[in-house]
Amino acid sequence: MAEIRIIGTAHVSQKSVDEVRTAIEEYTPEVVAIELDPSRYQALKRQAADPTVQDVLGVKNFNSLLVQWLLAYLQRKIGLDVGVAPGAEMKAAIEEAEKRGIAIALIDRDIRVTLLRFWNSLGILEKLRMIWALVISIAEVDNGQQIDIESLKDQDVIDVVMEEFRKFSPNGARTLIDERDAFIAHQLLLLKAQRPEGRILAVVGAGHQQGITGYLDNPATLPAFDSLVGEPKSLPWGKIFGFAMTGLFVFLLAAIGFSGVGLNVLLEAFLFWVIIHGVLAALFVLLAGGHPYSALSCLCVAWMTSLNPMLHAGWIGAYVEARVRKPPISDFRKIYETESIREMTKIPLFKVVLVAALGNLGSLLGTVLYFIFIFPVLGIDPGVVIANGIHNMGAWVFGLI
Repeated sequence: MAEIRIIGTAHVSQKSVDEVRTAIEEYTPEVVAIELDPSRYQALKRQAADPTVQDVLGVKNFNSLLVQWLLAYLQRKIGLDVGVAPGAEMKAAIEEAEKRGIAIALIDRDIRVTLLRFWNSLGILEKLRMIWALVISIAEVDNGQQIDIESLKDQDVIDVVMEEFRKFSPNGARTLIDERDAFIAHQLLLLKAQRPEGRILAVVGAGHQQGITGYLDNPATLPAFDSLVGEPKSLPWGKIFGFAMTGLFVFLLAAIGFSGVGLNVLLEAFLFWVIIHGVLAALFVLLAGGHPYSALSCLCVAWMTSLNPMLHAGWIGAYVEARVRKPPISDFRKIYETESIREMTKIPLFKVVLVAALGNLGSLLGTVLYFIFIFPVLGIDPGVVIANGIHNMGAWVFGLI
C-alpha cells in the first residue's frame, strides 16, 4: 500500500520553500499532494479569471469577502517583510512536481465553502473579536512589527497558537483547522487507496500537520466526509433577529397608537425610525468613502430594508456604488497587490464591498439605538404607554368578536 509523508510548512518562509524542494528530490514521490483547492491553484498559477463586479454583488456575503481580503493583505505584508510571497512553498511544490513529471493532487477544501462555513459558524461576539484582532494585527504589521516566521513551525509554538485560537474563537478554530484536517485526511486516504504502492508527499501548513497525522493513524475517528462539505445547517440567527425587530417595531407602533397619547406621538415614533436608520446608514457609507449617491440611496431606503430581513440597505448602496464608480475587472487583482490599507480603500471595487458592509452596520446600529432611545425622544412613560396600548388593543379585538 502507498506510503504517505507529510511536510509542514510556513506559508511565507524561504526555508519552507527549500525544504519542499529538498523533500521532493530526496523522497521521489509518485504524487505531490498540496494544501490547495482548484481555485487557489489556478490563482497561484495565474490561470484563474478575475471575478466580475456582478459576481461580487451576487455573493452578498460582503462581510466574509471583506475579511478574506484583509487576511490576504495581512499575509502578503508579512511575506513582503521576509521577502517571500504567500504560498511560495506551494508554488515550489508545483514547479518541482511539473519539472519531474510527478502527479499533483489538490487536497484542500474549496476556499469558498471554508469561508462560508467559517463566517456562518461565528457568533456575533466572535465576529466582532475576529474583526478587531484582524485590525490590530494589520496595524502592528504596518507599523513594522517583526514576526519570527520560522518559530511558527515549531510544534510547541504551534500548540500554543492553536490553543489560544481555540480560546479566542472555538467555532472558527473548528471550521478553519479541525474540519480541514479531516477533509485533507480523507483526500490522502483516498489517494492511498487508489495506489497499491508508491509514495505520496503531502505539503500542508504546519498547523495542520498534527491533526492530519492523527486522523491518518486512526481513520475511525474521521467525521463523515459529507459533514465537511456544503453549507452548514444552522439556525439563521440574522434573519430571526431581523424578523423579531420588525415584529417589535410593529407592536410598538400599535401600542402607541392604541394608548391614546395622540396621533402626533405615533408619527414621531415612525419618523424617528426613518431618520435614525437613514442617517446612520448614510453616515457609515460616507465613512467607507462611498459616493454621495450611494449614501443618499441608503438614506432613502434604510428605514424600509430594516423592516425586511431578506434585504439590506448596504446591498442597495453597493449596487449604486458599483453603478457610479464602475470598477474594472482589474480591481480584483489590485486588491491583492496593494502596499497599504489606505491604498486598498481607494480601489473602487473595495469601496463597493466596504459600502455594503458599513451601510448594513449603520442600519443595524440604527435598529439598536431606536429601541434604546425611542421613549426618551418621545418623552413618554414606556410602561404606561405599552400597558394602556395592550389593554385598548385587547378591548378592540374583543369588541370585534
